[in-house]
Amino acid sequence: MDLEKCRYIVVEGPIGAGKTSLAHQLATAVDGEELFERPEDNPFLARFYEDMARYALPTQLTFLFQRADQLRGVGQFDMFRRATVGDFLLDKDPLFARLNLGDAEYQLYEKVYSHLKPQTPVPDLVIYLQAPVDVLIERVLRRGVDYERTISPQYLTRLADAYSRYFYQYEESPLLIVNSEKLNFVDDPEHLSLLLSRIASMRSRREFFNLAS
Repeated sequence: MDLEKCRYIVVEGPIGAGKTSLAHQLATAVDGEELFERPEDNPFLARFYEDMARYALPTQLTFLFQRADQLRGVGQFDMFRRATVGDFLLDKDPLFARLNLGDAEYQLYEKVYSHLKPQTPVPDLVIYLQAPVDVLIERVLRRGVDYERTISPQYLTRLADAYSRYFYQYEESPLLIVNSEKLNFVDDPEHLSLLLSRIASMRSRREFFNLAS
């Protein structure tokens, strides 16, 4: 795969997998524009981690409105536009809703999602980052965001499992599944170089990258 010909690249993964850090590195590598989530703009997020049942719906809908607004400006890419690198996939948004909402709330969410979802380009490449739950927890604690310290291992386990199930069935774009347990794309330039080489060697629509292999 020729990364320079990709107009829309998305990095995905559960919290702590390193998706935003990698997306930033990729955007720099391809001289692309960044399209990142803004969790700091969601006023319900901190309260969600304290009381998930109470704040799941407003948290989810706020993220949905935010992401839809961001993607609405993307429109259709053309060959003369700079590449865009994102750290979220809107099609995956219902994953969180199904995980966190009750049946009645989820039905409401589905109605809003179906009316709100903009027509957006299919990514030229999706990179899905995986890591063991204990690694995710360690990374979340290390970055020191106060409200994230209350995230339970049980929730992260359920979230990681939901991601695995989602991407097991994902077929819309070429997909590179990356075991990020031993990778540090920020502090080790060699790791980014290895990943870029792995992307360049992709020949099928679903491939894997594991530093240990």
